[in-house]
Amino acid sequence: MSDRPATPDFQHAELDWDDNGQPQSRHYGDVYFSRASGLAETQHVFLAQNDLQRRFAELAADRHLVIGETGFGTGLNFLCAWQLFDEVAPSGARLHFVSVEKHPLTRADLARALALWPQLHTQAEQLLEQYLAIHPGFQQLVFAGGRVVLTLLVGDVQDCLPSLDARVDAWFLDGFAPAKNPGMWQPSLFAELARLSAPGATLGTFTSAGFVRRGLGEAGFDMQRVPGFGHKREILRGRFIGTPAITSKPWYARPDFQPRQRRALVIGAGLAGCASAASLAARGWHVTVLERHAAPAEEGSGNPQGVLYLKLSAHGTALSRLVVSGFGYTRRLLRHLQQGQDWDACGVLQIAYDDSERERQEELAAAFPADLVHALAQRDAEQLAGVALPAGGLFYPDAGWAHPPAVCRWLLAQPNIELLRHRDVLELQRDGEQWQALCAGQVLVEAPVVVLAGAADAAAFSQCDWLPLKRIRGQITCLPATEASAQLRTVLCAKGYVAPARNGVHTLGASFNFQQTDAAPSEAEHLSNLEQLAGVSTDLYQRLQADPSTAASLAGRVAMRCTSPDYLPLVGPLADAEGFASTYAELGKNARRTPDAPCPWLDGLYVNTAHGSRGMITTLLSGELLAAWLNGEPLPLPREVAEACHPNRFLLRKLVRGG
Repeated sequence: MSDRPATPDFQHAELDWDDNGQPQSRHYGDVYFSRASGLAETQHVFLAQNDLQRRFAELAADRHLVIGETGFGTGLNFLCAWQLFDEVAPSGARLHFVSVEKHPLTRADLARALALWPQLHTQAEQLLEQYLAIHPGFQQLVFAGGRVVLTLLVGDVQDCLPSLDARVDAWFLDGFAPAKNPGMWQPSLFAELARLSAPGATLGTFTSAGFVRRGLGEAGFDMQRVPGFGHKREILRGRFIGTPAITSKPWYARPDFQPRQRRALVIGAGLAGCASAASLAARGWHVTVLERHAAPAEEGSGNPQGVLYLKLSAHGTALSRLVVSGFGYTRRLLRHLQQGQDWDACGVLQIAYDDSERERQEELAAAFPADLVHALAQRDAEQLAGVALPAGGLFYPDAGWAHPPAVCRWLLAQPNIELLRHRDVLELQRDGEQWQALCAGQVLVEAPVVVLAGAADAAAFSQCDWLPLKRIRGQITCLPATEASAQLRTVLCAKGYVAPARNGVHTLGASFNFQQTDAAPSEAEHLSNLEQLAGVSTDLYQRLQADPSTAASLAGRVAMRCTSPDYLPLVGPLADAEGFASTYAELGKNARRTPDAPCPWLDGLYVNTAHGSRGMITTLLSGELLAAWLNGEPLPLPREVAEACHPNRFLLRKLVRGG
């Protein structure tokens, strides 16, 4: 995984429009939907053949149905399914729609296509509102307060589906016709559909090609031809009658624990805790958040400005893929906040401050789409930034900064969440199906599920004292804006960063101190931040009238970042460490074996921590990942990325490496 290109052959759809305003793919030479009536075709081929009206209506109030689709296209099938779901499903039920698209439409083209169906205006308007930062990889979009979730897999279906972890109840086998798009309609696709299918999953497709029917039959689907739509005499529908796939690595399987009460405790009201609470609450859980301070976001999530800084790799690493997906999710969520006060999409400019950085940036610019990141020459960078710079660099146009406390407050304001302040949980104990949170021997509150989101303090509990968490002290410096510094129009990053002013104050920093744990700002680190500012832009340094002799009196803030040895977060269910070592002891002798014994989970205990300095990018999507683990939903990240973030990876490494 570490040497694969970041975004192989990515390009947006190139469309031609006919006299009726209907789109056709220039690359595939095929239409996106029937010229007779795209709406009626979707209703017949996909909604009716999967019996969705009945199935939606019969969903239990706390259940969800998962639809999988090949070929998102204009989003017509998704919008039709969503509209039907809204009409007939009970209020507490949820729809999760997973769709693959190799060449997503630009937002302008999508808006033009969706204008063809005014009857879908309500849903289309919401899709268009969130249709931003749609970059290669997994992109999660949440609608109607979590009632409808779209996981869009941007990339080739042959790459994306093998990375998907889901149990699909109904398939929309769409995409361009087999003759036009033979690379998709392969036995490998049919095998993936079978792997991902829930028992009895249904399937509908517009094609009746014999090799498709036979291939799906060989993969485990009972297929039949039925009357088609429009000029198509026949189409296919089917039902999965094969054997469901079994997870090959039981230590990464989903826990079987299903509590009778959908209640959860979240310990810690920083970004990770608030995101975990909001994602669970959106799925009908009643969540109590325990915070030891007087307000949320008092520790690592309390800085006035958090930069959406994308630390990427050109080689498709797990961290880089997490960052791209997390950035998109965060960027879409920020639209709920007040722009200019709580966040600003001012862009982030990463300066090429030396030859090594310049070479790295050249790789990145070639590896990612230009609407995510592109190179700027020095003159262009200076015009964009509004200040003189030492060099050009990489510009992330959709990035910027956010005010983390405002994000936390918005997340906690969602329904079904209760915040309890001044609750310092020191111990956890199990009582039947319940976890009890204790302080000085007294039970504060109990629930069947607990999420540990208190940064490095997660390792203070006896159940998970093996978590390899470490603290890194970080200090920011706050400088009052001047009339001249107010010309800064984008976040600048080099070895440090500086953001455009919020409420008349620029944030710059941040230091990395591995030795000290003192919570008070230090003069030495203020001086270091000022030195880094001079490296970012001497011009801005002068505009801010920065004076090292006054460093001792500068305003600032110290927080402890929490990181892991591999700098990936820890998100997911927790296992009993001793039981894990015993159950999988044979891996210490032969790491290539895969024991089939179930993992000894600590039922109902989860963790979301170690996001380091990337909290604004990774914590919010990690709340969705954690909720997906708990609810049996499609994971919002590629399976291999979710496993790279799983806490059990460290228990496994200890076993394989012998300590």
